[in-house]
Amino acid sequence: MSSKPELFPAIGSVVEQTQKLPVEQQTVEVTLDEDRPVQEIESLCMRCEQQGVTRLLLTTIPYFREVIVMSFRCEHCGFSNNEVQSAGTIRPEGAVYTVHVLTRDDLDRQIVKSNTCTVSIPDIELTIPPGRGQLTTIEGLIRDIITDLGADQPLRRVQNPAAYEKIEGILKFCREIVPDDDENEDADENTPGPVKTPKKASELDHPMKPFTVRLDDPAGNSFAEFVGSMADPKWNMRTYHRTREQNIELGLVAPDEPAPEPPKVIEEEQIGGGLEGENEEIFTFPGTCSSCGHPCNTLIKKVNIPYFKDILIMSTNCEHCGYRDNEVKSGSAISPQGKRITLKVEDREDLSRDILKSESCGLSIPEIELVLQAGTLGGRFTTLEGILEQVYEELSEKVIAGDSAGNNDAFEKFLKKLKAVKNAEHPFTLILDDPLANSYLQNLYAPDPDPNMTIEMYDRTWEQNEELGLNDMKVENYGEDAQPVAKDGGAASKDAAPSPTKEPAPAPSS
Repeated sequence: MSSKPELFPAIGSVVEQTQKLPVEQQTVEVTLDEDRPVQEIESLCMRCEQQGVTRLLLTTIPYFREVIVMSFRCEHCGFSNNEVQSAGTIRPEGAVYTVHVLTRDDLDRQIVKSNTCTVSIPDIELTIPPGRGQLTTIEGLIRDIITDLGADQPLRRVQNPAAYEKIEGILKFCREIVPDDDENEDADENTPGPVKTPKKASELDHPMKPFTVRLDDPAGNSFAEFVGSMADPKWNMRTYHRTREQNIELGLVAPDEPAPEPPKVIEEEQIGGGLEGENEEIFTFPGTCSSCGHPCNTLIKKVNIPYFKDILIMSTNCEHCGYRDNEVKSGSAISPQGKRITLKVEDREDLSRDILKSESCGLSIPEIELVLQAGTLGGRFTTLEGILEQVYEELSEKVIAGDSAGNNDAFEKFLKKLKAVKNAEHPFTLILDDPLANSYLQNLYAPDPDPNMTIEMYDRTWEQNEELGLNDMKVENYGEDAQPVAKDGGAASKDAAPSPTKEPAPAPSS
């Protein structure tokens, strides 16, 4: 007795099964049969209002999830339409997929774009808003951009020349990536026989500028293909928590449902003596946005980290331009010594450690020759996995457009090493060096010593104090001159002989 076929078979097995069918069974037959991989249903054509055929394919994309691929075609007017919908549930978190297209082979990567996904290409400042779902490739996505934007270009040239020039620059960039069907040398109208398909963009020898494709789907139902494994240096995935507005757009929250009560906010005038209140209080300070100059507020919360000190978490969100910034600063006095933290990371459990990287802290991983100078990424309070993810995103987005664009092999090798470290595929060493001792790495064995972590306190050099502005800092007896500082970093002795003073000139004799 034969078993019932799988409801969502893998897409590769569907192709093999369809190719084995006789030719007469591959033609259109409007029917619903569970034994056939492709279901066919009569549907009304929205263009000519005649009956067309919709084909439904329930399939599974490897390393992704179940999807429904739909294809409609009307034999009367020739109208066709393709769409893909997720057959699973909305994911608990949104997802952002980033693909760095460095070579033409990357144009063959498959893309699943749901109807809630926003596609952007930052290199040409192009954003495709959510629309119909698609199962395509990066090359197919670029071809759709050329078709959609190029349709109304003659009209824009007359009505809106500025928009025409802007869109023409985008089309020029896209046409350099994919071949133009009209210039297909293999197609000849005067030659009888079947029309040959245009040459694939990945098979061309023309040079191509590298670019980045980013898929942002709050429902988490989109996907971008990686090559080999998830350690692919050109591919990255990041999840995030949805906002209330995104939950409303997805239909998960009713628009009239009351929002959760915001935390207690105390205005600057109510603080009085400073930030000496409870840790639960959030203070707000009015200011201006550094991006657009409009007024915006900065929220500050004081948090106590166990076995460390108090810190200040600051968050700025501009409602006018969308600029966002988060930063962490120390809420305690300046330490007399610097601190160097060394951690031997052995497995993924170490990636869950909380980490506070101040703006004066440098980070390095000797195994992959990664060195971040002080000030990079600013102050951050996150997990070790989170800080490595931020480093990966910053380097993969900014270095691709810089000097490494011409040295793709070295760039890919470094990103591959960084991704292996980010996923803790092998042991590595993390070093945090903070001259102000304002950085922190969670001790999983607290209050006992951590066998994998060493903390070293050291005296700052004169050059470090000078760079931090500590040599000229005076916090007591403000009316007196600051004590001179020796080259070795120590202050001059109070018992030292005073500097000679100039005697007053004698009064002239009468």
